[in-house]
Amino acid sequence: MKKLVSLLLFAASAAIPGVAQVAPSVSILGDSYSTFEGYIEPESNVTWYYEPVRDDRTDLRTVDQTWWHRFVTENGYKLCVNNSYSGSTICNTGYDGADYTTFSFVTRCKNLGNPDIIFIFGATNDSWAGAPIGEYKYSDITTEDLFSFRPAMARMMRSVTERYPNVKIYFIINDGLKDEIVESINTICAHYSVPTIQLEGIDKINAHPSVKGMEQIAAQLKAAVAK
Repeated sequence: MKKLVSLLLFAASAAIPGVAQVAPSVSILGDSYSTFEGYIEPESNVTWYYEPVRDDRTDLRTVDQTWWHRFVTENGYKLCVNNSYSGSTICNTGYDGADYTTFSFVTRCKNLGNPDIIFIFGATNDSWAGAPIGEYKYSDITTEDLFSFRPAMARMMRSVTERYPNVKIYFIINDGLKDEIVESINTICAHYSVPTIQLEGIDKINAHPSVKGMEQIAAQLKAAVAK
């Protein structure tokens, strides 16, 4: 009798729209690879991809061609927050040694909403800008330390894992980065039990994913998340 009642309650709840299962949400902490005008938070964040395209920098034309839009719509998720900023570094040191504190990953990592999944897609600019690599450091990290990659990466991962408990976190690693950057990401993510997803063979225009490259990223993420 109890089994019959349980089955009836399950069937009744499934028939009520308001009781339907809500799709899990995805937040993104990224750089230019994850931007698209009008779809990043806050809106003051600098973007790389525009609609309409302003120049020949890319063949990307619409937001549904981005890797994250493809991943979300094709796999039954919904977007929570896309906090991506073109040119941003993980640490507080940017190009030509400039101070990027106001928009670095380690600064922005606290503003990702209330997601079920977080994708961190960064370190490309740290690699390109030649940011100081620093030493592995997981405690007693100073403000000065945050201007080097390894301690800033550790501080960011600690902040994210503590601020978002019970949230699945992935770190996406771009192809073509410096070996010491890739090694550092894998080492620090392992320390915080965060899986990494190493991208391979991504098609690019002006060093940024093309439409084909975005498709490749979405497909490689789907395969990695499904494991």
